[in-house]
Amino acid sequence: MSAAPQPAQARLRPTMLSDLDFVLTVEQDPACRPYITPWERTQHEGAVRFPDFRHFIVEAGVGWHAVGFVILQGCRNPHGSVELKRMVLQEKGHGWGRECVRLLADMAFRDLGAHRFWLDVKSRNARALALYRSEGFVEEGRLREAVRTDDGYDSLIVMSLLAPE
Repeated sequence: MSAAPQPAQARLRPTMLSDLDFVLTVEQDPACRPYITPWERTQHEGAVRFPDFRHFIVEAGVGWHAVGFVILQGCRNPHGSVELKRMVLQEKGHGWGRECVRLLADMAFRDLGAHRFWLDVKSRNARALALYRSEGFVEEGRLREAVRTDDGYDSLIVMSLLAPE
């Protein structure tokens, strides 16, 4: 008899300035680049230091190795609106993205007292869209051709979860 599959396990630890080389490498990964707009090192430094942000390294797998990073913004938003600014995982297909979304939603609602947890995602990012929809995020609207890509423009889809949901 085989054992039941184990749930994907991931954990978040605060990003240190010494982690930024890893963060920048993940952002430059050809598998990730089409879906994000990379930041300069100084932008990540600001997100690590500024209290309105939470910048985390995602650790998972055997030995809890670094597999990506996430950024929350609006952690001090007076309107209770916290943004999932960025989630970038180098290793895909392990369920760690879903685990991160759940951890971050718990953090937003429970720890930060958010009323609304929101994000925007490029319309071409089918994998992320499917994940967010399956976790209950509702599409609020579309910013048509809002970001430049290597081959033209892409639209951003704005999605959210509300605390009562």
